[in-house]
Amino acid sequence: MEIKDLKGLSIQELQDKLNELSKQLMELHFKRRSNVEKPHLFNKIKKDIARIHTVINQK
Repeated sequence: MEIKDLKGLSIQELQDKLNELSKQLMELHFKRRSNVEKPHLFNKIKKDIARIHTVINQK
């Protein structure tokens, strides 16, 4: 997900996407106990969440 894509979304859409990513991150944390297949997703989701927070703060 790139910032260009996020800037075109409304604040409500950004908050919805933020909630969705937070749920995905929480599910990955639960799966961490049983060896996650794709551990790189932790960093990817965290960075996407940070990007969304940045765009929300800019608006």
